[in-house]
Amino acid sequence: QVHLVESGGGLVQAGGSLRLSCVASGSIALYYMRWYRQAPDQQRELIATIIGNTSVNYPESVRGRFTGYRDNDKNEIWLQMNNLKPEETGTYYCNAASAPYGIGANDTWGPGTRVTVSS
Repeated sequence: QVHLVESGGGLVQAGGSLRLSCVASGSIALYYMRWYRQAPDQQRELIATIIGNTSVNYPESVRGRFTGYRDNDKNEIWLQMNNLKPEETGTYYCNAASAPYGIGANDTWGPGTRVTVSS
């Protein structure tokens, strides 16, 4: 099981951009890598599933503004977020999963990185 650490969060104005990074302690090649977001007092929301750099799934809410990608050689994934909105404030988590869908009991999570989007 890998350990994950996110970075890149911070304070940004609405319309701005941030690039998040998640570094793994070991190989991520066999994992479905995902980014989730959790706003205060809300459930964790899936915002990107990075299967490969040409196979990334996004919900409608971020499609066209967010880009996820991975480098299996570096054991790292990223999330480029453009045109950020205040309602996207929250903690962003990196997730390594064995299953293609859903949250599994054996998923690995990073501690999260905080993103604040000011209006």
